[in-house]
Amino acid sequence: MKSFTLIAVGHLGSTPEIATKGDTTYTRLCLIGNDYLGRDEEGGAREITTSIYFVAFGVLAEAIVHNARKGDQLIIEGFVQSNNWTDKQGHKQFDYSFVVDSFRFGAPGRLSRDEFAQREEAEGR
Repeated sequence: MKSFTLIAVGHLGSTPEIATKGDTTYTRLCLIGNDYLGRDEEGGAREITTSIYFVAFGVLAEAIVHNARKGDQLIIEGFVQSNNWTDKQGHKQFDYSFVVDSFRFGAPGRLSRDEFAQREEAEGR
């Protein structure tokens, strides 16, 4: 059972790359979202940017790496995984990972749109 599940919608901060550790294939990815904070003194819109890092494993990692580019929108369903360990000094350390359970593609970013246009042009469409 996964105690905490989440859905995140954001744009990739960079193009994901595949990595391996032992027999495990994975990718780390950063989703970026902008939230409206109201108006400033001059009447301009204020925003805050939030970045959340996720990790995806196996075929999910491979699908993301092979098909997603910086700027692409992803809709991720994931869960929170607790990471606890003891460091070299004997102190307990606590951390959390946001793990991808599934994902869907949202709007393509500029890099994906440019790649698509180049393919279309090469095929004479």
